[in-house]
Amino acid sequence: MAVPGSLNRYLLLMAQEHLEFRLPEIKSLLSLFGGQFINSQETYGKSPFWILNIPSEDIARNLMKRTVCAKSIFELWGHGKSPEELYTSLKNYPVEKMVPFLHSESTYKIKIHTFNKTLTQEEKVKRIDALEFLPFEGKVNLKKPQHVFSVLEDYGLDPNRIPETPHNIYFGRWIADGQRELIESYSVKKRHFIGNTSMDAGLSFIMANHAKVKENDVVFDPFVGTGGLLIASAHFGAYVCGTDIDYNTLHGLGKASRKNQKWRGPDENIRANLRQYGLEKFYLDVLVSDASKPSWRKGTYFDAIITDPPYGIRESTRRSGSQKEIPKGIEKCPESHVPVSLSYHLSDMFFDLLNFAAETLVLGGRLVYWLPVYTPEYTEEMVPWHPCLKLISNCEQKLSSHTARRLITMEKVKEFEDRDQYSHLLSDHFLPYQGHNSFREKYFSGVTKRIAKEEKSSQE
Repeated sequence: MAVPGSLNRYLLLMAQEHLEFRLPEIKSLLSLFGGQFINSQETYGKSPFWILNIPSEDIARNLMKRTVCAKSIFELWGHGKSPEELYTSLKNYPVEKMVPFLHSESTYKIKIHTFNKTLTQEEKVKRIDALEFLPFEGKVNLKKPQHVFSVLEDYGLDPNRIPETPHNIYFGRWIADGQRELIESYSVKKRHFIGNTSMDAGLSFIMANHAKVKENDVVFDPFVGTGGLLIASAHFGAYVCGTDIDYNTLHGLGKASRKNQKWRGPDENIRANLRQYGLEKFYLDVLVSDASKPSWRKGTYFDAIITDPPYGIRESTRRSGSQKEIPKGIEKCPESHVPVSLSYHLSDMFFDLLNFAAETLVLGGRLVYWLPVYTPEYTEEMVPWHPCLKLISNCEQKLSSHTARRLITMEKVKEFEDRDQYSHLLSDHFLPYQGHNSFREKYFSGVTKRIAKEEKSSQE
């Protein structure tokens, strides 16, 4: 690891969506590639401009080969709150670091990027001309330059109050762009096999990045559905597998989720989804299995577990059970019948998931999952806990005015022992989340109240 004094400063231009997910993604990817997240500014907040210290350009490039939260990265040559400050900063930048990119045999171009303001062509040219003091000796090439330099101006976040002058101005050498195009190329709209709850492509890649998925990892999804999370992991070179209690979904049977299609076709399945993107070689298998009763032998099999458990809204929370567990008054089935489907409390589901991850993840492996919460009652103490797992990040995505889901990332830091299986019952985190077993009822009660409120206001 390079010492902090030898680190280079880079400017990240971030996308303005999924704001809470951006910092954990960048931290996870830097950690994956041997870097370390070192703060270069007080807070990153909602700003699209982040200054980072990174040990090498190789790590910066590797970061951009994975991130879907960042648009571009630049080697930062200068920064100021006014043009004069920027020019002073550039004059203080070591000339020996500039020379390899400015010599007489090189070609270059300078681009102007503004956030929250549009400049005229004349204004852009004026800003480029003001940089004549830099020792450019090469030729300008607007079509295929060897080196691209950018002036980036930040006019704040409020589109209704755009200042005359920028809050910050940056100048840097463009290094690489992020993987934003994956969101479109892997869009669920274009996917061969989808379900009611197929995960948005952008969030799937964010989850894989939070999990630090890498080549030759084995990644598992215990609530696999139509396999959207497997696709993102396979794209990064991991071998993927999963389970689900729904036989029809795994086998592509029954009613289709796609509009204007009544029944699923014979080739609609998870393997076909991976084949669509040229990722079939990474597909291990999927099994019809109950997450509450894992069918795996004891051992550590997985480098990452990434999943989106059902919340009981669009997909029911179910587990298999025996005849003894069926409530009285329901007619018994023949003894030879496959175990019946029973309700599966959310709190039980998540503690089963944490126990399973603690048992089957390799040391340092990560669990990434969605936790639904009723916002008025949510506190951080409600996030399920396990002695073998360390909480890495906790990000919110709003679902409605009163509900949200939290993307929880945990890392295995201790080998599992038998006594760890029920340790959550002694934890202060166990009882608070039990209140979310009624998440479905709270979700729909809020929907009903909102509809009634809208109807009442429309009649007034």
